[in-house]
Amino acid sequence: MYDWEGECIMSEMIKAVILGVIQGLTEFLPVSSSGHLLVFRKLLGLSEAGLFLDTMLHFGTLLAVIAVFWRDILDMIKKPFSHLTLLVIVGTIPTAIIGLFFKDFFEELAVSGVTVGWEFLATGFIIWLADRVKDKGRKEIRDISFGDTLIVGTLQGVAILPAISRSGLTIGGALFQGIHRKTAARFSFLLSIPAIMGAVVIQSADLLGGKAEAIGTAPLIIGTIVSAVTGYIAVKWMLNVIQRGSLRGFAYYVWILGAVIIVAQFMGKF
Repeated sequence: MYDWEGECIMSEMIKAVILGVIQGLTEFLPVSSSGHLLVFRKLLGLSEAGLFLDTMLHFGTLLAVIAVFWRDILDMIKKPFSHLTLLVIVGTIPTAIIGLFFKDFFEELAVSGVTVGWEFLATGFIIWLADRVKDKGRKEIRDISFGDTLIVGTLQGVAILPAISRSGLTIGGALFQGIHRKTAARFSFLLSIPAIMGAVVIQSADLLGGKAEAIGTAPLIIGTIVSAVTGYIAVKWMLNVIQRGSLRGFAYYVWILGAVIIVAQFMGKF
């Protein structure tokens, strides 16, 4: 007798691993995680991750960034009125406002994927511009103004668009504001914590509302672990790249990807 149940579980495991790797790596690299998830689902014939799995994949990336910046997080908890803590709070406000008011609009674009190619091109342009100014910044955390963080937070809100990279826009925005490149990456990732946490909370509320899909425990655990491990690797690597290397490679990559998607859409293949 053919083991349909075993095949179904294995299929869920493979799906969880693939989506976990994509979510973990692209959440923190300036190439857009949501855009890549959309593209890979279409290319590999994968269905939507499902709300439960998607929530756990985001939780995995949250664990990754916490693991890297736990000292900063602990310090912010101990000093709730420190300059860094207030910067993160202020930067989160425009992100939350944009997310709440334009949630339905962003979800429609994510489902249709009609603008994803153009958004990859826009992401590449921002990264390319940011790379040109990356050596000019001198501001450290203590020098960042609330005006600076509002700009970066607004860009993070705009990055809710499917193929606009959150890390690309926030790091780029920080560099444009004259923030030192290492500090720009650190601030970008710290600012991602409440954003990812907010997404997890909102999705968890939907789960409690009865929107959970049926999925095995093993795929959920594996997907979360894979997302966390690959996310940790991506954060550490990105910190090294922004400090010592160039961002242009990411720009060229998303330009090529965006152009291919636009051509494929024009030919009716995407």
